[in-house]
Amino acid sequence: MQRIKDIIFIEGSVYDCNSYILDDTIIDTGTGLNNHLLSALKKVNISPADIRLVMNTHCHFDHSGGNRLFPNADIAIHRMDAPPLEEGDSIATAAYLFGASIEPMKVDLKFEEGDNIGDFEIIHTPGHTRGSICLYDGETLISGDTIFAYGGFGRLDIGGSIKEMKKSLKKLIKLDVKYLLPGHGPWVEDGNRHLELAYNILF
Repeated sequence: MQRIKDIIFIEGSVYDCNSYILDDTIIDTGTGLNNHLLSALKKVNISPADIRLVMNTHCHFDHSGGNRLFPNADIAIHRMDAPPLEEGDSIATAAYLFGASIEPMKVDLKFEEGDNIGDFEIIHTPGHTRGSICLYDGETLISGDTIFAYGGFGRLDIGGSIKEMKKSLKKLIKLDVKYLLPGHGPWVEDGNRHLELAYNILF
């Protein structure tokens, strides 16, 4: 667990994604199939009841299965990835890959491109899923499974599209990114270089 500016970084465990805490918001919650996230929160004296907003970068189970751990929080996701959560769609959320099922949940906020969470702007970056998003504050990019460190990007075979991923990378490559905070793996400085590596793989 580390801090990047005002963001608490909780590295994912096994199949769980990374989670990021910003004030009373958590970005991505893992599968919820183990105690890793709650144990990490306890170490920094954060109770699940303290979290008022759960924001998912996309609908896959390894990013949204843990939403149920935060009963006092509103659930937020891009509107195009909301239906699988609302319908409990274990295929679209890829819950079946984890030997799990996902219960239908209420989505309280459905984001669009250009909406804001605090200082972060929502950037719609389809490719991994139709409703994948990144969050950007002018120097930090929380990228979900759109971009990983060292030139990686999210798989395209579970609701994804290489055509849409290319469009998203063309959008992201224009940003000035110092800190890249991905959905899996390490966070890195010199985010621009890592964006360029991913871009060069696809183009």
